[in-house]
Amino acid sequence: MSNIHSLADVKTKNIGENTLVWQFCVILRDVKIGRNCNICAQVFIENNVLIGNNVTIKSGAQLFDGLTVEDNVFIGPNVSFTNDMVPRSKKYPESYLKTVLKKGCSIGAGSVIIAGLVIGQYAFVGAGSVVTKNVPANTVWYGNPAVQKGFITNDGEILDMNMKDKKGIKHVSYL
Repeated sequence: MSNIHSLADVKTKNIGENTLVWQFCVILRDVKIGRNCNICAQVFIENNVLIGNNVTIKSGAQLFDGLTVEDNVFIGPNVSFTNDMVPRSKKYPESYLKTVLKKGCSIGAGSVIIAGLVIGQYAFVGAGSVVTKNVPANTVWYGNPAVQKGFITNDGEILDMNMKDKKGIKHVSYL
């Protein structure tokens, strides 16, 4: 059973078991949300959005049409996803660009993800980044525009560009 706060405006019926939706969220009718997710206060999720299992979406995030979020993804507070490269008031494209967040990736607070990109499995986008390119699996990106700054293991250990951890130990494989 899902737990939806009484002050949330949730139109979808497609929410998996043990998912929490906190106050002041707006979730539109066609959204699909998996099991065991935590959708914090003041999140907006538009119609054509698919969210997998075990996803955390922190307060103030905005998820617009065309976004797919795979399992075990973390979306930090105030993250925004765009879906139209040339937006105009009252002009709507026939279809929106598709953005995919692959399994286990993390998007830091206040980041903006430009439409039509793929954030790879277990990738890490640092807080405040503006992502304008696809982010490969197991890489660390940050800045404006975001650029690759290192690698990350599936367990979340950050490696530098030479595949070395904080202790200076080189990792042959980071997966």
